[in-house]
Amino acid sequence: MTTAVAAPFRFFSLQVVRTRRLGPSLVRVTFAGPDLHAFHSRGRDQSLSLFLPHPGQAEPVVPIELGDGWWAAWRELPDDVRAVMRSYTLRALRREPGERDEIDIDFVLHTPAGPASHWASRTAAGDRVLLLGPAIADNRAIRFRPPEDTDLVVIWGDETAVPAASAILESLPAGTRARAWLKVPHAGDVQHLDTAADVDLTWLVGDQDSPRAVDAVRFAQLPPTESPYVWIAGESGRVKELRRHFVGERGIDRRRVTFVGYWRLGMSEEQLRESA
Repeated sequence: MTTAVAAPFRFFSLQVVRTRRLGPSLVRVTFAGPDLHAFHSRGRDQSLSLFLPHPGQAEPVVPIELGDGWWAAWRELPDDVRAVMRSYTLRALRREPGERDEIDIDFVLHTPAGPASHWASRTAAGDRVLLLGPAIADNRAIRFRPPEDTDLVVIWGDETAVPAASAILESLPAGTRARAWLKVPHAGDVQHLDTAADVDLTWLVGDQDSPRAVDAVRFAQLPPTESPYVWIAGESGRVKELRRHFVGERGIDRRRVTFVGYWRLGMSEEQLRESA
């Protein structure tokens, strides 16, 4: 069952189709559902809310039958009953004539594992989830919006932002210049990206909170540019530090810098939600 929430978003009932390990820290989960035809997104860093069941539950518990009242009712459910909610970005949407629609979401596997990482490492075909996603292609959960006069795209992302950053880089048209840094925990997590753009990509391999990931950008020489656009995503502290670098040290117009904190060191998503 699906129900409308606050347009332009709605719930989608999905099932796992297959999984694929991309590296020591990354797993791709492919989902399908009977109403994915109503899922629309034009953004390569499309943000989604995924609801996962607790161990022993056949499906996530979310009172979607209450319509717009689902949020308050969901929050009042017991912790061991209420579905686990996590924010992710869309890695891919596939629509082929005569085939079922599918979406891919890439998960980072942590040690020790949180609820979503634990679920992703064990999920199998047939497992059920709920997705709160876009019902219109251009929606407010899309952040990557370079101005039309952009002559250089600059990207930095840690492992949580690799799916969105990868999708962005693969979507850039031929003739686009891009400089990118993507951070992953292990060398085996490095991926090959197919893009028509002129991309200079550096993979940063190392500890989760290493300052080297910021220093790599701070000491880099960017190609000549008059109208750059910067997209930074990942751990909130590093993202803010890089934003200060680009605006304060490189003099880039703050209106041309998009920054998104996907997580905060030492805090769970529940804690972040409460603090917000």
